[in-house]
Parts: sequence; C-alpha cells; structure tokens
Amino acid sequence: MKKFALGVLVILVLFVAFLLVKTFTFTSIQAEIAVIDKIPVGDASITRLQEALRLKTISFENEADFDPTPFQDFNDILNRNYPLTDSLLNHQIFSEYSHLYEWKGRNLSLAPIVLMGHIDVVPIASPDKWSVDPFAGEIKDGEIWGRGTIDDKFSVIGILESVEMLLKEGFQPERTIYLAFGHDEEIGGEKGAVVIAKHLENQGVKAAYVLDEGYAITQKLVPGIEADVAMIGIGEKGSTTIEFTVDMDGGHSSKPAKETAIDVLAKAISDLKASPLEASISEAMNGFMDYLGPEMGFVNKLAFANRDLFKGMIISTYENASTAGNALVRTTTAPTVFEAGVKENVIPTYARALVNFRIVPGQTAEDILVHANKVIGDDRVKAKFSGFNSEPSPVSSIETEGFETINKTIKQIFDKTLTGPNLVIAATDSRHFSAVSPNIYRFVPYHINEDNIDTFHGIDERIPIDDYKDAIRFYIQLIKNSNSSQ
Repeated sequence: MKKFALGVLVILVLFVAFLLVKTFTFTSIQAEIAVIDKIPVGDASITRLQEALRLKTISFENEADFDPTPFQDFNDILNRNYPLTDSLLNHQIFSEYSHLYEWKGRNLSLAPIVLMGHIDVVPIASPDKWSVDPFAGEIKDGEIWGRGTIDDKFSVIGILESVEMLLKEGFQPERTIYLAFGHDEEIGGEKGAVVIAKHLENQGVKAAYVLDEGYAITQKLVPGIEADVAMIGIGEKGSTTIEFTVDMDGGHSSKPAKETAIDVLAKAISDLKASPLEASISEAMNGFMDYLGPEMGFVNKLAFANRDLFKGMIISTYENASTAGNALVRTTTAPTVFEAGVKENVIPTYARALVNFRIVPGQTAEDILVHANKVIGDDRVKAKFSGFNSEPSPVSSIETEGFETINKTIKQIFDKTLTGPNLVIAATDSRHFSAVSPNIYRFVPYHINEDNIDTFHGIDERIPIDDYKDAIRFYIQLIKNSNSSQ
C-alpha cells in the first residue's frame, strides 16, 4: 500500500513538474519594436471625414428603400477631396458606387497589397436616443460623432488621406497598391466587394496580403491583461439565416386548441436556443493564446500553456465570460424576427421566425440546418435558408510577411501595445477576396473599450480625433513598411 501511495505521489509530482515546465517555458513572442515619431496631420483631414459622415450612405435590407443620391455625392467628394489620388491612380467605379484605385508600383514582379474599407452604413434604429444628430459629423469632447466614424468611413477616409499625403511627398511604391471600397458591405457586398474581387481575380492579381476592417486595439477588454491589445483578425465566422415556419389550423381565440402555430414555433426556437452546437477552440484562438498567453498572470498562463489538458476549462471560461467570449468558441444562435397574428381575437394559422447563426471554422451552414432540424424534431416546423449566407473564411497564416508588416506597424504607431491574432466574430467584405490572396487580415487602427464597444451599429458612434489622426499615420507607415524591404 505504501509503495502504491508512493507511486501515485511520484506520478503527481512529475505531472505538476510537467505543467510547470511548460508554463515557465511559455515565454513572450511579442516583437520588440520602437515607436516612431508622430508625423503632423492637419485639421483639414478632420473636415473631410466630417463631410463624408454627413452623407446618408445607408444600406437597407429592402432594395426599394435605397437612396442613390448620397452615394453619388460620395463619389463627388472622393474626386474633389483627393485630387492626386483620383488623377495619379487608376480609378475604376463598379456598380456605380464602389471604387477600386490602382497605385502602380515600380517593381511589377512584387505581389501587390489590397487595402479595404466600405462606404455604406447601417440605418439609425433609434435616432431619439443619440446625443447628437447621427449624420451631422459633429465634434464634441475631442471626438468625432456620427454613423460611420467606426464602421467604416473612418477606414475609407483614413486610407485616402494617407495616400494623398504620400503622393504630395512624391512617394512611389515599389509594389502595386490597390484600394478597394465597396458600397454594400452591410447587406452582403454582392454589388461591391464581390464585383471588385472578381475583377481582380480575372486580372490575375495575386496579392501579398489584404487588409480590411475587423478587430481594433482593445483597452482592458482582454481578461488578465492591463495593457492595450491590438487584435489582428486572421479569419472570420460564417453567417447563415434560417427561416422557420409553421402552418396549421387557427380559429377564434375563445376556443384555442392545445397548440397553436405560435406555441409550436415558440417551443422550436426555445429548444434551438437551449441546444447550441458544441464549442471548440479554433486555429485563430490558438494563435491568440500563443501571442497573449505569456503576457497574462500565472493561472491563465498555466491554462494556455497546457491547453490540451485544460481545453474544457478554457472553453467554459470563454462561454461564461461575456457574449463576445462565447461567440469566439461556438456557433451562436440569434432569433431576430418572429411574426404571427393579425388580430387579438384570431388565432393565427401561420407563424414565421428568422434565426441568424454565426458559424465557427470547422462547421458549415448545412451542418447548422441539420442540427436545427434534429433539435426541433417536429415535422410541423419547416426550415430553409433565407437571405445571404456565407461559410466561415479560411484562416490566414501568421507566418507571412503581411502579418509581420501589420504587426510591426501597429507597434510603431501605438506605444506599449501588445498584438495577437484572433477570430473575427462578424462578417467583412474581405471574405470575398480569398481568390485574390490567401493572406487576409482584419484590423482597424482605433481603440475600443467599454465606453464605445456597443456604439457601432448602435447609439452614439464616435471616435477620438487623436485616434483618427493616428489611423492616418498607421496607413502611411503600413504603406512604407510594405515597400521598405525591397
């Protein structure tokens, strides 16, 4: 018995030693890069962003609500406010309102890069709840307010400002640079990014990397880290919407049946919410843990260093930490529309619901449909795909020149900022560019924190003036870094 106990103790000691060795050899891989001096950015750049924000370039789900005038006006301000960009670069317009600029490089043997953004914005759901007019481009408390300040005119105008400044300096890139600005990202990008990407593919363009919107520089949003953390999205979740319908007998509300169409559909949606697909750790999440785990406290570092053993604990922690944390590890289920009934004393014969699923890599839209039918298990509930759907994007490598260039540029512009890859939980136009480049990254150079995290697609969207000017500096330095090694 003593020998057995001794044997167990030895195994336990060896196991603990194994965990500790892995933990203490799990060391930082953050690049040591010096911050560069800030170049001056004039206040006229703010005025030009304000002008863009005042245009109601709204993408509506219903095509009949589309107003072309603001998009035509946006075309005009691009030409007027960026004359060198418009005249010196090859400028093409697709589907009337989407833009592609080609800045020809001196060395055509080098793979080009693609910098992206989108012109359109989402509608204002509750204008009365805004502190300012959402389309006034107002400056208040050192911040620029308005729809599009974060998502995503900020990127479009920031990129154009950087290119115009470089052209004024006489800068000529070694490699070709494409600027791609779609006008319908918020409704799928079919007339904008899809058309631009197909054009580039047909031209045989094979880009070194693509950079689009996505993650930003988080402030105190990563548990266990006090420093600012810049997340670089190396993949994004897919999105699919499934329509569920029930059609059965109705009648007068004075003599309801045991079950009505509303009862059946409500139970189906409730069951679906209660039975999500299994959570998992994606390749992008593994990259996040590799880059940021060594910067955390002992407990997190121990778990991330030994993630094969602590996988269940890690997943459970993220599932319960926040809605964003849960979205990183599983396909999410979000009922967004429920319709039934026409009068208070009439039992409806028909009920309809839409449920949006954001799909983690490794699962497909078809997997979601199969899962939904299995969970609901009721032939009275009919399910079919609805709206635009996209599968999860491929995951881009972090062992590329493009990722290293973006990483380096972030550290040069934003002092004391940690960096790391991660999975983007929303959809971007860049998912349409997989035939143009396998190296697609998603990062926008602004700070996100508890004060503004809910403002994009929400209320009081705004960005600090300093962030906007730093974004212009970021894009200037990124272009220079992308051409400096040759």
